[in-house]
Amino acid sequence: MINPQIQIGKEIREMTKAEFDQWKKDNVEIAARQAEAEAKEATRSSALAKLAAIGLTPEEIASL
Repeated sequence: MINPQIQIGKEIREMTKAEFDQWKKDNVEIAARQAEAEAKEATRSSALAKLAAIGLTPEEIASL
């Protein structure tokens, strides 16, 4: 398999195996952090919707 190319300054070359492995690892970590942030926001939105559904005003919800 040919590794992706990388540009450093004006030089364009193929990534070394170590660079490509690190790039893949970084992408996995970024995806995990993004999924965690999205899940946290979904939980927050759900909680706010439930508080509004039981009759709390936006001001009351904000004070919590």
